[in-house]
Amino acid sequence: MTNRADGREFLSFVLENLYRRIAEINLSLEQGQKEIEDMHEYYWENYTEMDQYGYEDFDNQQALLHQINANQEQLLLKRRFRKMLDSPFFGRVDFLYEGEEEPEIFYIGIGNFAQKAGGIPLVYDWRAPVSGLFYDYDKGPASYTAPLGEMKGEITSKWQYKIRGGKMIYDFESDIKIDDEILAAELGGSGEVHLKNIIRTIQREQNAVIRNTRDRILVIQGAAGSGKTSIALHRIAYLLYHDREHLKSSNILVLSPNSVFSDYISHILPELGEENIQEMSFDLFAYRELKDVAADCEDRCDEIERKLRYPEREDFCREKQSEEFLNHLEGFVMKLEDELMVFRDVKYRTFTMDEDRIIELFYFRFQEIPLLSRMDAVAEYFIDEIETLSGTDLPEEEQLFLMKKFQKMYETTDLYVLYSGFLEQEGFGALPDVPLEKRHLRYDDVYPVLYLKYRLKGGREHSGIRHLVVDEMQDYSRLQYLILQKMFPCRMTILGDKAQTMDGELSDAVSFLPKVFGKGIRCIVMNKSYRNTLEIAEYANQMAGIRDMEIFQRHGLPVEEKRFSGFGQAMEEVLRALDRVREKYETSALIFRTEKDALRAREFLKERWGERFSYLDRNSSAFEKGVTVTTFYLAKGLEFECVFSVFPGEKDDPLTRQGRYIAATRAMHELRVYEY
Repeated sequence: MTNRADGREFLSFVLENLYRRIAEINLSLEQGQKEIEDMHEYYWENYTEMDQYGYEDFDNQQALLHQINANQEQLLLKRRFRKMLDSPFFGRVDFLYEGEEEPEIFYIGIGNFAQKAGGIPLVYDWRAPVSGLFYDYDKGPASYTAPLGEMKGEITSKWQYKIRGGKMIYDFESDIKIDDEILAAELGGSGEVHLKNIIRTIQREQNAVIRNTRDRILVIQGAAGSGKTSIALHRIAYLLYHDREHLKSSNILVLSPNSVFSDYISHILPELGEENIQEMSFDLFAYRELKDVAADCEDRCDEIERKLRYPEREDFCREKQSEEFLNHLEGFVMKLEDELMVFRDVKYRTFTMDEDRIIELFYFRFQEIPLLSRMDAVAEYFIDEIETLSGTDLPEEEQLFLMKKFQKMYETTDLYVLYSGFLEQEGFGALPDVPLEKRHLRYDDVYPVLYLKYRLKGGREHSGIRHLVVDEMQDYSRLQYLILQKMFPCRMTILGDKAQTMDGELSDAVSFLPKVFGKGIRCIVMNKSYRNTLEIAEYANQMAGIRDMEIFQRHGLPVEEKRFSGFGQAMEEVLRALDRVREKYETSALIFRTEKDALRAREFLKERWGERFSYLDRNSSAFEKGVTVTTFYLAKGLEFECVFSVFPGEKDDPLTRQGRYIAATRAMHELRVYEY
């Protein structure tokens, strides 16, 4: 037996067993594939002679499905083991249980690994209960909660390892100081094209959030660079690991800001041994729901660009998301109960449903059904009566004829027309009176219309989604959360940073979320920033007036500030620095105030520097290595080793100030602030 206490010797032992297990899986897959082929061959040779009741055919199909599933499980296992060949483990805890004389040694890695299936692990998954010892304790008294209860004892030794390509880069016994050195080395390393997984450097306060299974709605209010998105995704991986029976990757949806951000985080769960999850923007979700209302809808980018062009109209946009506006919309819905209806008798051959009966059914029997769906229930009730009394089913075309008769009792069922009437009533001015194919909704009208649709027609609950992750929570209005609460009655992880709002004013969603989701909500504040160097973080905090952030002590270059006489001069300075920056860093960005400025920079660089950069706009779907040109609102959530923040000096509206802060906080190692 190998010496488990020697990390280097143990690495060789684990690698040897990984190769052996992979070879066994390959053999098993070959045999499984042959069995599938044999089953297919047997079926086609014998299906004409199988018993008339189909029992043999059913048994054959079940056996085939079982073998296909078994092969799929083996493929997933092989994929995980192959990943582990690069770095089988990264930590170790020697734990002396109470009443024992010798400590047990636990190695911790990206997944469980044993010499044979079902055996005692050589390496424990970072999400296993015992692995909590590695993240939550230093040497000394410690405990963890296992299925059998609380296990108490003492950590006698704790080690950290860096393994790459199956080779030991370093191994040493760790304490708090060395943990910080490792974290500083990880944070100070070269940038990657995707968000890093953090299992090697999870901090104690982060681990508490990741392993939280109690709270139905968990809200993470995290400072810029606190790792909140990573933590949320690691939490999802943890929940998947601990609730395999009820939760699968397909049951999870992430509402992310845009497609580029989705790409930026897409590799995290596969790296952690899980299948990827569904991701989309809330805007895209809304537009799909409103296809029958308007042909075109603005997106968040349109609204931000408008605010930047006309900052004085900020209050007008905000008004339609306010609680007062929503209360008036609710009052309008109540008035429609009477004002929208024109009741009359409905006749069909010898059958009649008179007006009074329709009113009784509409306002009493079916009052819980949303207004614009309610008359369908009345019509179906009448059709059931006719079929019962006549003893025959009505043909489908006759049923449709009757349904249309009942529908005509609404003055209109067009949500666009109804919302337009509400706006006119409230003094905003009506929407253009145009057919569906020419209808265009401004962004500030999109979610009020979606809410109105939910209230008047009902919304389908997305029961297949059992956990919703909402990122950039500060950019969602109370109205949007009310829609989410109705559409997704499931557990949620909601995260964001009130200092990075896309509104002109700081927006703290935490202040109203308990009113939306009720008592089953817990808010965790994470005020420690890890992304930026001390110099960059202090510069950004001073800009935003933030005083309560704890900054991880990692020093770097001072922030460079320069002022130029015009946009062209600022870009000439950028150009002088780009070749050096491109050689030094894997990722860097030129961040601008507006789409127009970003496009000007793109044309300038194309002409003077060639195609050695990528341009990121609202239609982009991938985050790429190298130099990126974009706007501050599309850069939000991303991080770059070096950032050029290029903003017009005379613009000083609230949203532009937010833009400067967001641009600054994207920089990991180097920040250059250019004004013109």
